[in-house]
Amino acid sequence: MRNLILILGDQLNADSAAFDDFDPSRDAVWMAEVAHESSKVWSGKPRTAVFLSAMRHFSETLRSKGWKVFYRELTTKGGAWHGTTGTAKKSNAKTFTAALAESTTRLKPEKWIIVEPGEWSVREEIRAAALAAGMDLDMREDRHFLCTHAQFAAHAEGRKQLRMEFFYREMRQRHAVLMEKGKPVGGEWNFDSENRKSFGKEGPPLHLPPRRFEPDVITKEVIAVVNARFAAHPGDLAAFDWPVTAEDAQIALEDFIAHRLTEFGDWQDAMWTAEPWLFHSRLSVAMNLKLLDPRKVIAAAENEYKQGRAPLAGVEGFIRQILGWREYVRGIYWQHMPNYVELNALGADQPLPVFYWTGETDMACLRDALGQTLRLGYAHHIQRLMVTGLYALMFGVRPREVHEWYLAVYVDAVEWVELPNTLGMSQHADGGLMASKPYIATGKYIQRMSNYCSGCRYNPAESTGPTACPFTTLYWDFLLQHEPAMRKNQRMAMQVRNLARLDETKREAIRTQASQLRRDHA
Repeated sequence: MRNLILILGDQLNADSAAFDDFDPSRDAVWMAEVAHESSKVWSGKPRTAVFLSAMRHFSETLRSKGWKVFYRELTTKGGAWHGTTGTAKKSNAKTFTAALAESTTRLKPEKWIIVEPGEWSVREEIRAAALAAGMDLDMREDRHFLCTHAQFAAHAEGRKQLRMEFFYREMRQRHAVLMEKGKPVGGEWNFDSENRKSFGKEGPPLHLPPRRFEPDVITKEVIAVVNARFAAHPGDLAAFDWPVTAEDAQIALEDFIAHRLTEFGDWQDAMWTAEPWLFHSRLSVAMNLKLLDPRKVIAAAENEYKQGRAPLAGVEGFIRQILGWREYVRGIYWQHMPNYVELNALGADQPLPVFYWTGETDMACLRDALGQTLRLGYAHHIQRLMVTGLYALMFGVRPREVHEWYLAVYVDAVEWVELPNTLGMSQHADGGLMASKPYIATGKYIQRMSNYCSGCRYNPAESTGPTACPFTTLYWDFLLQHEPAMRKNQRMAMQVRNLARLDETKREAIRTQASQLRRDHA
């Protein structure tokens, strides 16, 4: 064997650089499922099932081309290698690198080829494994993304502060997206102010739910394995319906473009009880597994605007999430790892409340957001930032614990995208690398953007007393704790000035109630 092509669970694109110069007569593809990947963080069942099902489908696609594929499957009790002959060979490997060593000893390839992993520690593990095995390692750039490491480094060079908005403008110009004669279409780079509507008392307008993808034979086998091997892990697979092939991912894109993009912009920040999907795309998992090329997604959305079928504000907002935020957080991740994961600028020291793993809380907003997260492996960006993330931030949870929870429970969670969004954007633990201010708010924000508060025992207007909203209590306590640092932040000036309304008696009552909340919710 000449080359052993290593394919990870989030590298399922047929046009991967790993396949450049692939010779079916001399090369083979290698993929492995190992239990350790679902236990290094306590991965939820939907997330594990998405990865395993997508991997198995991808391996079958490669085999259908006549390629040699060596694939290690998890079984209900252990693991087994499936080679090109269709016979299974038992495997006792517990980790990814152990499985790789097991195969290398047997197959004796001349070289390993892999596209750079999306997780810093995995990249380093593979480099160390190659060194230990005396293997030649060819690690290639991941061309799935629209911004290379070198391009991001060039953008960052000489800047005292990085801000996504300026990076996004560069990306728009470089890729000629929503541009006209060198200027942004519509005369503005950003229409975010037009994309913050709430549903009001009448609730969401009529809308079609996203296209479902019923589990096929392969996915049903995966579900059985996950339920057996990871029975104690959070989540439920009864409603599993994610796209796990490139063909299904394309159908999911077409479904979103046809039925929800038009109204996505208006309602992208709105929330409603028992409505997990609303007008969101559900495409992040397909893109993060690389079943779907972001260029196709951006082009499809832009074309809807050009054809007069979708408003500019909504299309621009959707494209910004992909061409802007998605590429930006990847740049931040690789610029600042491995130290980024240890940052804790606010000195947060509380454990993650147990109800994050159960959804059992009397706070209606958290009960709904956590319940759907644990059940489906999904919550949209405002539920993540301004409900689950906001509470953890103001509660003072250790940011690494928050990061590990997000990485565990969401089906689209890969570390390069999840870590900066969680530790930086949500928890402000990086001191402002990702976001210029902490995103904090009282319960009134949630009341304005959802119907959660109408079914809750707490009053978002109250900060102390038996019916005080915990979000409101913790909001004022956060400002009291961090007042000196927040005074230095111009974007926090108005919020800090509001502290002057609180006399010492009120301040002490807030501190006391916040302390009791932390004891009760630990």
